[in-house]
Amino acid sequence: MFENTDSYLEKYIPQEELNHVQRILYGKKLEKLQLPESCINNVDNVEVKGFKFDSLTEELREKRIVRVGVIQNQIVLPTTAPLIEQRNAIYQKISKIISLAAEANVNVLCLQEAWPMPFAFCTREKFPWCEFAESAETGPSTLFLKDICKQYNMVIISPILERDEQEVIWNTAVVIDNFGKVIGKHRKNHIPRVGDFNESTYYMEGNTGHPVFETAFGRIAINICYGRHHPLNWLMFGLNGAEIVFNPSATIDGLSETLWGIEARTAAVANSYFSCAINRVGTETFPSEFTSGDGKPAHKSFGHFYGSSYITAPDGTRTPSLSRTLDGLLITEIDLNFCRQVKDHWGFQMTRRLDLYANSLANIVNSK
Repeated sequence: MFENTDSYLEKYIPQEELNHVQRILYGKKLEKLQLPESCINNVDNVEVKGFKFDSLTEELREKRIVRVGVIQNQIVLPTTAPLIEQRNAIYQKISKIISLAAEANVNVLCLQEAWPMPFAFCTREKFPWCEFAESAETGPSTLFLKDICKQYNMVIISPILERDEQEVIWNTAVVIDNFGKVIGKHRKNHIPRVGDFNESTYYMEGNTGHPVFETAFGRIAINICYGRHHPLNWLMFGLNGAEIVFNPSATIDGLSETLWGIEARTAAVANSYFSCAINRVGTETFPSEFTSGDGKPAHKSFGHFYGSSYITAPDGTRTPSLSRTLDGLLITEIDLNFCRQVKDHWGFQMTRRLDLYANSLANIVNSK
């Protein structure tokens, strides 16, 4: 299977030309982080990459250095296994990858969309998949991660299938701080209705707006999956003060791969913050066939989740991607001061004319 664009560029383009190609495609050349050998060559064959984004040294502000990590992973057991065994197997895998992040001194870590379960929303079956829905505050996934956050002094973003007190289900990202406290949650704003992404069968559009969470390691926000296709969704997190916006996703080849490397990157540029695009990996097969409403034969798998997670700085410089096929941990060392430095350089915030757009948007909304 095709691994990723980066590996083929390095394989077939001579180094001198490659330097120019990478500069044009990805921006500034990034320094590789010196990570522990036990982290890089780990026993679980998790791909680990680390990079450092440069920033200016200021006279009046100390650097605000943070290490950010994102995890992409395959499910562990077949979807026919008992649900508790499926979830516990994922817990065990994720625990090991988080320990690698801790070895590399990661401060803020984000997991992929609906990480404790298979991405079963293609099936349109309520049972057994709705059984994975859990409380954002007291559910098993939150309890599992709270101890880890305290142990490693790490903030973790945990995207889950949430069931609230009224038995309503949401696609939710839970934010757990480095003391093991749930400091908030964000529910997915935009629900796809394309191909096999039948997610509106399971949960409603979110009702939490565009929250930004103040943590010991910066102001963070979460733009869940399909929200990356909506520029105003990215914009609002920036207007509310986000310095890092995570985009935990689950998307497949043949549908979105040509867009994947563009959307989170342009959002970082337009809003002068760091963006982190995370996608799950692997092909998940389900017991019952389902159709896509496109006249093609029924099938049992969604397609291949192509991973390729990456992180972008406010100036558009981005890391190479993780693999399209392997579990992976991507780590970046960033200076949050760089957000303001880029704002001062480009002046996007000064020239964006929000009043102009607000009036036009109001006119369009009120004309309905």
